[in-house]
Amino acid sequence: MIRPFETTFAVPLSCEACIKDVSTSLFKLEGINKVTPNLKDQLISVEGTVAPSSIVKAIEATGRDAILRGSGASDNAAVCILETHSTAVPNKVRGLVRMVQVSPAMTLIDLTIRGLSPGSYHATVRETGDISRGAASTGGIWEALKPKQGTPPARGVFGTVEISKGGVGAIFTDKPIQIWEMIGRSIVVSKSQDDRFEKEDPDTLVGVIARSAGVWDNDKTICSCSGKTVWEERKEQVERGMI
Repeated sequence: MIRPFETTFAVPLSCEACIKDVSTSLFKLEGINKVTPNLKDQLISVEGTVAPSSIVKAIEATGRDAILRGSGASDNAAVCILETHSTAVPNKVRGLVRMVQVSPAMTLIDLTIRGLSPGSYHATVRETGDISRGAASTGGIWEALKPKQGTPPARGVFGTVEISKGGVGAIFTDKPIQIWEMIGRSIVVSKSQDDRFEKEDPDTLVGVIARSAGVWDNDKTICSCSGKTVWEERKEQVERGMI
């Protein structure tokens, strides 16, 4: 059973009617326990067991954008941007994995993909974070606990992602993993689960797992390095294929 966790989103809010509209849309989702709006800072905090990607879709259904600002507690959240290493693909970003640790031995994984060919894909955590040759240089599947016969798959096996005819797919699952164990490793999404990866395969995705902000840890409105607002950054990310 998934334990409730908290996520915070930046949402354009101008009045109490905006808050009511967003809250009504969110409470239509099964698994939402609490919605806490902050009109002054234009933030929405959500507590429950719903995938962050589903929360974003519910907010977008009201005609507003939403940016995930944090999940879980400090040091308990991670993110992985999935890209193809094929030189034939101009828009390389194809997916995003959000991870939040909700207990000492449980992490939730929210993986969303857009732009792949239809079919079944394997999502796995790899031994290393070396993506210099795409998926081919990431090593084998990470198995912090070696599975025995009749036991669940290795913790490095996130599961199978079904990509629709429209090129979209997602999984929301939990694994007995701690965030710190995965930082610096990589995630591979591919039709092949073995180590025979082709760098020029546009349907093989790879990315390095990095820490992300916990709830309330990230309150920036302007990026210090680029000078852009979070909304300007968001627009660029969407144009690149980020979900």
